[in-house]
Amino acid sequence: MSKSKDGTMTVLEHLAELRIRLIISAGGVLAAAIFCFTRASWIRRFITAPLKGLPLIYLSPPEALTANLRLSFLAGAVIASPLVLHQVMAFLFPAFTRREKIFVLTILAGVCFLFCCGVFFAYTVAFPFTIDFFLQFASDRLNPQFTISEYISFAASFHLAFGLAFQLPLLAWALGRAGLLSSQFLRKNRKYALLIILVVAAVITPPDVISQMVMAGPLFLLYEVGIIMVLASEKRRKKEAAKI
Repeated sequence: MSKSKDGTMTVLEHLAELRIRLIISAGGVLAAAIFCFTRASWIRRFITAPLKGLPLIYLSPPEALTANLRLSFLAGAVIASPLVLHQVMAFLFPAFTRREKIFVLTILAGVCFLFCCGVFFAYTVAFPFTIDFFLQFASDRLNPQFTISEYISFAASFHLAFGLAFQLPLLAWALGRAGLLSSQFLRKNRKYALLIILVVAAVITPPDVISQMVMAGPLFLLYEVGIIMVLASEKRRKKEAAKI
């Protein structure tokens, strides 16, 4: 992309660059989705492992195909996410200073790490626990049968909710770093935080009490971790103020 002598770009040049990066990102997601479609059966076995052999069903002729397409797109988006993030950063970074680049990369690394931790916790602990709880209601006259479409929706929203919920300590740290939040305020308002956590858990999880409780417990633990993060940011700000 051409630039002027002072290194700046015109609005049209920015739009042209954005168009190229969007095409690259969309192409990466599409290529990853096509690859995942060829491995749809393996991906389906992976996400249905908590069912412990319980078969899924579909109720209309095209449902199995559309479910595989949806699953392939979701998996493709996950696989292509590093490419998409790279394109976003490559578009934005020229406008940042060196210090801003380091800060953004630090925040981005924290977001990705905590999101992966949330998804990992959901897949290994919370989701199997939730599925086991619901399967306990099965009996000789009550046979559990999950459709593939509903199961994919439930699993995707469940894991996404945990990935987003695990951003709480990072959000608390950022607000504390900016001086907008204090550890004393967080400690003083624990009971209100618990109420808010219960409401948030009810909103971002599938509509059942067990999922909400499984979400609320880790959220409150993350709230306590957030207090520690804010306390650390306060100490750092005091050290920086002392140097000045």
